[in-house]
Amino acid sequence: MKRKQLFSFLIDLLFYIAGGMIYSVAVLLFLTENEISPGGLTGIATILNYLFSLPIGTVVFILNIPLLAAGVIKFGGVFIAKTAVATAVMSLTLDISGLFMPKMKIDPILAALFGGLLMGLGISLFMLRGATTGGTDIIAKLINRKFPHLTVGRLMLAADAAVVGLSALVYKNMESALYAVIAIYASSRVMDLILYGADRGKIIYVITDNAKELSDSIMSLINRGVTLLDVTGAYTGTKRQMLMCTVRRHEVAAVCRLATSCDKNAFIIVGEAGEVLGDGFKTNI
Repeated sequence: MKRKQLFSFLIDLLFYIAGGMIYSVAVLLFLTENEISPGGLTGIATILNYLFSLPIGTVVFILNIPLLAAGVIKFGGVFIAKTAVATAVMSLTLDISGLFMPKMKIDPILAALFGGLLMGLGISLFMLRGATTGGTDIIAKLINRKFPHLTVGRLMLAADAAVVGLSALVYKNMESALYAVIAIYASSRVMDLILYGADRGKIIYVITDNAKELSDSIMSLINRGVTLLDVTGAYTGTKRQMLMCTVRRHEVAAVCRLATSCDKNAFIIVGEAGEVLGDGFKTNI
């Protein structure tokens, strides 16, 4: 088991390093040099870099420390640990890349498009291994727990919009905000393509003795709905509960980890969902 965990951690680390390098190219080569904000905490770091020449990666890491601490208190578990490692790797690659990244002023639209595409690819590599780059997604999850009627997606969009608006004031160029919108949209489309595919998802069935604990964990940490079904074993006649949960592909590993942490004897079935319609997926036709 320890060997498998070590191998999994090394694979995670390789994805994080690759994602960090790609993300660094997007931010340093295309966006920052052309005064385009990437949004989120990285956007704040680029503003502070512009004003005070502070290293972007270090600022991102420092800004994430209180958020990660709050995340540990509220969420705990593997997700925050992975996010902490991913954030540290991304911050390190940003600062190291900044030492030798060339200065390149190009057409702002090209900078926004290519910066956004690479930014989305880099973040996707983090998310494929069950982590995020910290920042606004943790803030959004914390606020969502207190105000459930505010969705995580809308909160993140509001945070990005605020940072983009601030960057336009700092750069004294309203056009930079419009280019930032292009970059963020391109990033989101790449992430949708890599992480979600063509509205495909996964259906997870979990037969467990700790259904309530697991369903609460899935709803609070992964923000997915859960259906509980009463089932009876045909051979033993034992009555248990089965959870049914529909998730995106990149969320499967997180649900499986939660299931085994709640019940090491949980019976887990992961199936393919060709298309998913409804809240959190594709809008109903």
